[in-house]
Amino acid sequence: MGDLPQMNTDEHGLDAVCETIIGAAFKVSNTLGSGFLEKVYENALAHELRRSGLHVAQQFPVKVMYDGMVAGEYIADLLVAGTVIFELKCVKHLEDIHLAQCLNYLRATELRRELILNYFSPKSV
Repeated sequence: MGDLPQMNTDEHGLDAVCETIIGAAFKVSNTLGSGFLEKVYENALAHELRRSGLHVAQQFPVKVMYDGMVAGEYIADLLVAGTVIFELKCVKHLEDIHLAQCLNYLRATELRRELILNYFSPKSV
């Protein structure tokens, strides 16, 4: 597992963090619109979340442990308040592999919440 900051957050606290993330994600989406790479949305969202007072770790390493050794390492887009993983996508359709990625991050970190948002939007012709 990655080196998670220690934070004791109850369900109400997790809900409040998720609400803040969702609000910031919509603000970023409404401001930037579609068409940018994931990194642009990640940076803008991290900025908005920090402005709201939340700690944000970008490109957070998620270590997969096996028998006391690191069997693999993945990178989550954002870890917010040490309690919620936020994964951003810019793809035409979310696929089962994206859900599997999120479930694996939760299992590897032992966190209880992860949000995924697809910033892709078809362009008008």
